[in-house]
Amino acid sequence: MNILVDIVHPADVLFFINPIRKLQQRGHKVCIASRDKDVTLALLDAFEVEHQSISKSGSGIIGLALELIKRDIALFGLAKSFHPDVMCGFGGIAISQVGKLIGVPSLSFYDTERAPLQHKLTLPFISHMYVPESYNGPIASNRTTRFPGTKDFSYLHPQNFTANETVARAAGFDPDSSNIFIRLVGWKANHDFGYRGWDEETLRKLVRHLSGYAKVHISSEIDLPGDLEVHAYRGPVQSVHHLLAHCDCFIGESATMASEAVLLGVPAIYAANDNRCYTDELAAKGLIWKVSEVGFDAVRVATEDIARLEKSEWQSRVDDYLHGKPNLADYVVDAVLQYAGADR
Repeated sequence: MNILVDIVHPADVLFFINPIRKLQQRGHKVCIASRDKDVTLALLDAFEVEHQSISKSGSGIIGLALELIKRDIALFGLAKSFHPDVMCGFGGIAISQVGKLIGVPSLSFYDTERAPLQHKLTLPFISHMYVPESYNGPIASNRTTRFPGTKDFSYLHPQNFTANETVARAAGFDPDSSNIFIRLVGWKANHDFGYRGWDEETLRKLVRHLSGYAKVHISSEIDLPGDLEVHAYRGPVQSVHHLLAHCDCFIGESATMASEAVLLGVPAIYAANDNRCYTDELAAKGLIWKVSEVGFDAVRVATEDIARLEKSEWQSRVDDYLHGKPNLADYVVDAVLQYAGADR
């Protein structure tokens, strides 16, 4: 079968890397349409995955609209030459529109409820949608299936990932100190309009406080103030989860990385004035500390709560959550092949 995968964000690379490899191992041809955004292309290259970059991320509503037009046109041309039996993506705006136009099934895996523009541009055209069981946003009527867990189970399921301390050390991990990972996002996606990140003073106070007892690693989509550059993550893009798995705590604006931290057994503080189905679910299970009104004092209190938590209690919470969760990579492969018309 010919399968086209639309990858528009670094997290998409991680979500699809194992399904892509499994499909290729079964003898199917996979064509990847990539997008020049953040470290997306670098990740694909690091994983030695062939891809074709067909657009560069736009900025603002006008920039994103122009990019979508260009991407639709480029994807149309790529699909006409590749002749896919099915197209899939995380979100799936372009594949839903092009798929409808050329009569090819399109599959969207998604988990962000508050993305009104994305939903309006995708749901009327997508062939089928897959969302977490906890998802409570708009769906494709009579064309939606729910899966257990979160998208991270496609790449961080124990069958797919084992943290390596040697790799973590090469990426900056200090085994003789506590390590804390901070993630800052750019808030430039189509579902981020109206949202903004931490102010610099909050970031500085937090880093100054944490540096008193831990090594601080900062991964950021935005340029860091000069005095904080010393904390910037400089390891290989494909090594970040090995480092994160060896940290004592995650703090950040990224809902994705907060969820990833939990799967890696790391307590996570999701410090953003935002709600996601999966962060709410993890918070209810005592696995994520949500800080909606972001400020130094609120984040500091959350770190102190985590420090007081007994390791045995934390591990019990993690084990209970992971128990019985399937390898989502296999689930994705089955869904794709079902719509491609192939035998599983």
